[in-house]
Amino acid sequence: MPKEGCQMTIEQKIIKNKLGLLELAKHLGNVSQACKVFGYSRDSFYRFKELYDTGGELALQEITRKKPCLKNRVSPEIEEAVHRMAIEKPAFGQLRVSNELKKEGILVSPGGVRSIWLRHDLETFKKRLKALEAKAAQDNLVLTEEQLQALEKSKEEKEAHGEIETEHPGYLGAQDTFYVGTLKGVGRIYQQTFIDTYCKVSVAKLYDRKNALVAADLLNDKVLPFYEEHGIPLLRVLTDRGTEYCGQVEHHEYELYLAVEDIDHSRTRARSPQTNGICERFHKTVLNEFYQIAFRKKVYTSIEELQKDLDEWLVEYNESRPHSGKYCYGKTPMQTFLDTLPLAKEKMLGKTIQTAA
Repeated sequence: MPKEGCQMTIEQKIIKNKLGLLELAKHLGNVSQACKVFGYSRDSFYRFKELYDTGGELALQEITRKKPCLKNRVSPEIEEAVHRMAIEKPAFGQLRVSNELKKEGILVSPGGVRSIWLRHDLETFKKRLKALEAKAAQDNLVLTEEQLQALEKSKEEKEAHGEIETEHPGYLGAQDTFYVGTLKGVGRIYQQTFIDTYCKVSVAKLYDRKNALVAADLLNDKVLPFYEEHGIPLLRVLTDRGTEYCGQVEHHEYELYLAVEDIDHSRTRARSPQTNGICERFHKTVLNEFYQIAFRKKVYTSIEELQKDLDEWLVEYNESRPHSGKYCYGKTPMQTFLDTLPLAKEKMLGKTIQTAA
């Protein structure tokens, strides 16, 4: 009995405060001032007023809300069907997917479709297209006319926004220069970075200068041997318009090297550095996860010493760490490279046959 009396006192107090707020606002003729006195927001005032006008004092008591059941999810079969539809029909919205699945006897609301998309990172048309592209490339799918139209539309939009296109490992590599810093007793240190834009395998080498010779040295010493080892060529390289990458072919070591190796050279648009954002993102990662930690743990006395630790970190980055890149599908860059190597060789063979014909 005492507990019930206490509970009634609390409810009466809550109602009294809300009634007081309504009365004070009416007396002052100023809702904002009344809200300041009682510590309520204007939204609360108008909600209380609406409740009071429709249900009187009883409507102002606290209403307990049931906690949502977080385990109230659809069955795995329905989730799989929604995921399949996102790949097969990426242009369909959540309502259309819900209606299409009803034809198959699968009942799921549009809101349920969106919840499943969110769990699988497929909630936008752009993300569903990325998933389709990745699955088509890795599983060698035969695309429907509808899927081809969606991908073609996506390609046009990307070209309009200056985004890069890549088809397989070795199709396009991105190269950039990263200023590491100046070490006491060692001097300035620059990092030449190369990333395969398809599988995200990354290569980096440290130098004490920034010029065309060291830019070419990275390709000659690290990059081309890697592709040759796996039996595919490097077709194209994307760089910014820095002096270490651009110049007259006859007198520029980097341009000359690309010409000798028959590698096409693409440059980022003027005043559009985001088109080589793949390198910028990697530089942020290597700075946060390697350099800032390494310089706190150890005092380096030579570039070679720092290069050794950088190589160890790159092995972990390429071979142990899952990547969220467009074609990686949550696999490591090296695993993505090895899994899509047949795709690259098949594309190369097709181009060779077309050239011969």
